[in-house]
Amino acid sequence: MAKYDLSSKYVISRSKRRKTKVNEETKPNIVNREFDGRKSMEVVVSDLTYVKVSGKWHYICLLIDLSAREIIGSAAGRNKDAKLIRTAFYRVKGDLRNINIFHTDRGSEYKNEIIDGIINAFGIERSLSAKGSPIDNAVAESMYNSLKIEMVFGETFDNLDDLELRLFEYVNWYNNKRLHGSLDYRTPSEYKVLFQKP
Repeated sequence: MAKYDLSSKYVISRSKRRKTKVNEETKPNIVNREFDGRKSMEVVVSDLTYVKVSGKWHYICLLIDLSAREIIGSAAGRNKDAKLIRTAFYRVKGDLRNINIFHTDRGSEYKNEIIDGIINAFGIERSLSAKGSPIDNAVAESMYNSLKIEMVFGETFDNLDDLELRLFEYVNWYNNKRLHGSLDYRTPSEYKVLFQKP
């Protein structure tokens, strides 16, 4: 790192999140913390995170295919709502009917007419983390930790367009350049080609 004048980013302590409404739906946790060894599009996980843009909170939604830890859909916006998640779904390249299970935490943004419409239209089975158990969605939680360290901390974002552009660049880098320990130190795109189960 010294040779190339590189320095690492580090984790900055964060303030505690406000409590929001919880999805009380009785759907089970089908994924059951079994994140590894999944087939392509067998399980897609998601969550939301927040980023400061010109002094105001903006939000990011990612959709992650567990099989290769690939980000298959992403969106950034001013509001933490179902429209943001719908945009991430619309940006998935490929047939949404190939997604077997969609797993998230119990955020109310994931339980409404918009998300239910997507789930029902494409025949996707729903899986929910247990209430107050972030480890049930550990891959998404870890993904956002990486995103905050690698893209957000120490940076400033001028406006939503700036955030969206940098998110697009980050997703491209994450899928095609970044090595993952959980993928035998390959990128998601390499792992997909070499090892993904049909």
